[in-house]
Amino acid sequence: MLADIANDPARERIAIADVRNAMGDRAFGALLFVFAAPNTLPVNAPGVSVVLGIPLLFLSMQLMLGFTLPWLPRAVVEATVTRQSFARVMNVVVPWIQRAERLSEPRWPLLATGLAERLIGLVCAILSIVLILPVPFGNMGPGIAICILAFALLERDGKATLAGLAATIAALALVWGVILAIVKAVSLLVRHWLGI
Repeated sequence: MLADIANDPARERIAIADVRNAMGDRAFGALLFVFAAPNTLPVNAPGVSVVLGIPLLFLSMQLMLGFTLPWLPRAVVEATVTRQSFARVMNVVVPWIQRAERLSEPRWPLLATGLAERLIGLVCAILSIVLILPVPFGNMGPGIAICILAFALLERDGKATLAGLAATIAALALVWGVILAIVKAVSLLVRHWLGI
């Protein structure tokens, strides 16, 4: 569905509402994926993780609170991007989704529906906060983890939930390592400057 939207020549621009309406009851997974996917690319314009991280946090919190359908402010729902920009991201990401779909099927529903959705919402909220923080190389890992968890919601795949949780642990460990390295480097510089 995402590929069809991205490659529909009749569309000049694509709104978030188009994705939400196309995905129906799986809109949470689709929207989390759409907002997280650009963060999985190794190079992004400055500020992209903040602009995309805020709606991610908003959606994650709704999922965590048990909303059945996502609600976004009208300004966000009606915001559009050019079809070419949307297609550029989707044409990189969708082939990976298609490969994953061949391995995926609805399984272990307790890990992908009901209370598990709320847990996924909580984890995605934490990852969204990390994504928003100005940490060097701090957006790619959380972006990948959110995409995997979004995929678990889309496919109702409990195994994908476990993979997403593993990716979350790895992403948080990486970001924590970067933060510690920055703190240590700043500490050394200050101590050198003060002659301690």
